[in-house]
Amino acid sequence: MRFPAPLLQGRLIRRYKRFLADVDLGGETVTVHVPNSGSMIGLDTPGAMVWLSRSDNPKRKLAHTLELVEPVPAWGEGLVGVNTGHPNALAAAAIAAGTIPELAGYARLRREVKYGVNSRIDLLLEDPDRPLCYVEIKNVHLRRPDRGDGRAAEFPDCVTARGAKHLAELSAMVAQGHRAVMLYLVQRGDCTHFTTARDLDPAYDAALRRALDSGVEALCWSCAITTDAIELQDPLTVRL
Repeated sequence: MRFPAPLLQGRLIRRYKRFLADVDLGGETVTVHVPNSGSMIGLDTPGAMVWLSRSDNPKRKLAHTLELVEPVPAWGEGLVGVNTGHPNALAAAAIAAGTIPELAGYARLRREVKYGVNSRIDLLLEDPDRPLCYVEIKNVHLRRPDRGDGRAAEFPDCVTARGAKHLAELSAMVAQGHRAVMLYLVQRGDCTHFTTARDLDPAYDAALRRALDSGVEALCWSCAITTDAIELQDPLTVRL
């Protein structure tokens, strides 16, 4: 996925009210949209270098969107993508290109299909010779260098009852004879494996373990990120 226009570089002043941040953009303070509902642990340090996209849509209240963060050295290396709107498109493109072997070979891919209880599956893969494959996608950006070996990508970075609900619905699809996959997309390239942040949300950790026991599959991929583009990079092992 290439950014449609060059990103603007600035420095983070502060993030507040979850979806807002003030950024120093060449000496001018601009308020930007933060498309991320998580806590963004380690990525909201004042003074961190950030990159913004800009929209010319006159109906938008805020023209700028926070896209990338370069964490301070204590919180990792390289660029980190924080826009949670990108992983679904990244995954769909990668599946269509055959990049993810476990999800290759399906005849049709549909997005945002209704299923479960008032939910929509991120991707539904269909093929006349195979069971339906329900793919739920989660954006991952948390890495805590002071925890464990310091190289784990972790999810979630705050309590997510909605995430646990999605896992239960994936298990229900398996019980109906379908295939269900939990795909974690890590928008950073400095991690070697994936695990749950069970200290931040023990209920989600328990829900994932139940889902895996029921037959739900878990896949994880890291991303290569530059200020020009974001692409899937390497599969990461899932360790619980």
